[in-house]
Amino acid sequence: MTSTAQAPQSGAGTAHPEHLGHVIFIAAAAAMGGFLFGYDSSVINGAVEAIRDRYDIGPAALAQVIAIALIGCAIGAATAGRIADRIGRIRCMQIAAVLFTISAVGSALPFALWDLAFWRIIGGFAIGMASVIGPAYIAEVAPPAYRGRLGSFQQAAIVVGIAISQLVNWGLLNAAGGNQRGHLMGLEAWQVMLGVMVIPAILYGMLSLAIPESPRFLLSVGKRERAKEILAEVEGKNTDLDKRVAEIEHAMKSEHRSTFKDLLGGGFFFKPIVWVGIGLSVFQQFVGINVAFYYSSTLWQSVGVDPTQSFFYSFTTSIINIVGTVIAMIFVDRVGRKPLALIGSVGMAVGLALEAWAFSYHLVDGKLPATQGWVALIAAHVFVLFFALSWGVVVWVMLGEMFPNRIRAAALGVAAAAQWIANWAITASFPSLADWNLSATYVIYTVFAALSIPFVLKFVKETKGKALEEMG
Repeated sequence: MTSTAQAPQSGAGTAHPEHLGHVIFIAAAAAMGGFLFGYDSSVINGAVEAIRDRYDIGPAALAQVIAIALIGCAIGAATAGRIADRIGRIRCMQIAAVLFTISAVGSALPFALWDLAFWRIIGGFAIGMASVIGPAYIAEVAPPAYRGRLGSFQQAAIVVGIAISQLVNWGLLNAAGGNQRGHLMGLEAWQVMLGVMVIPAILYGMLSLAIPESPRFLLSVGKRERAKEILAEVEGKNTDLDKRVAEIEHAMKSEHRSTFKDLLGGGFFFKPIVWVGIGLSVFQQFVGINVAFYYSSTLWQSVGVDPTQSFFYSFTTSIINIVGTVIAMIFVDRVGRKPLALIGSVGMAVGLALEAWAFSYHLVDGKLPATQGWVALIAAHVFVLFFALSWGVVVWVMLGEMFPNRIRAAALGVAAAAQWIANWAITASFPSLADWNLSATYVIYTVFAALSIPFVLKFVKETKGKALEEMG
């Protein structure tokens, strides 16, 4: 998708109060894709052990079923921009909503392991589309004065989606008597967990029918009058519409469509700034954050926590994730990106090290000793809190700011691809690593958290308060 940056907004309306409610509704509706992103990503947490048991598979096969959705994510993210430029942002959202719905139904009613994996790929494709289309649409529709705050709806929706999925899983597990394979509504409980996503998926599709197309896309296909109508809706009728249209058209004409070739240079294939972006993406994933969202129920059960409690701890962790995200949204512009990343790295390293220590103890009667059990639980929450208040938000902010204009779109695409690949590597390797040595696995994550500190200090430049045009 073409960059969402527009010409300077001098005179570009600040939405009048009577329009603000409508604009908030539009942004919230678009951010429903972020909610589904979070929900679909983490809902599998409630089904991992049941899938292992039902299909009698080892850790390697289990990991591929869990991680295979990330292949769909990468493809969806890579193609969503071109699809949206071809058929429009709203139609792209509707396609994602249909794919989410199909994935939910298929995942709830699999007849074999291979088709469950197929439906997971379909859901991943929808996640990838939602990860791109939501922020782009909000940036294009939001009035300049509110763009930053409305843009944060996407990240907020993702973490709320994660939390709601864990709450729903916990409730369904209780309804099934604490058994993931217990019968519920004629299915096994884990199937219902995966199928419930039909509800928000249909809601997303319905909301997409109630919001307008992006003025930027309408102008790109020659629908100037409709673009003016929507600009009047979101920025107020007192806005100089002809001037706003001219600004957007000027920005579109002056944009450089960056390509992969623009990223090449330097002694190591890519330009140094591109490697910094890749490094941020990889470190964000190699601390093992998605283990907390994909496997936490399995993790707690492996050290003797009963299933119902393990699901509850997954929910409390996701609430901590929301709290940390809110803290990041408050302080990212006040403290700065780099200090927040360093604070997060230190906190994550401490939390992960404590988890590694706790998991190094032998189980007694199938459980961790009481002290180590509590340390592991508290440390897991500390880790997620420090990730959420730093790297969870800061990396996306920095990737959107740190690259020069001429390479921003292509460089962001490479960095995002690196993030999906790193996510896949961690997700696919965890079950086998945990079976080998759970404590050592957390030592590995601790090392990456510690290494992120010198990486940030040496290679990452602060972007707070700088115009995008200053990035070089």
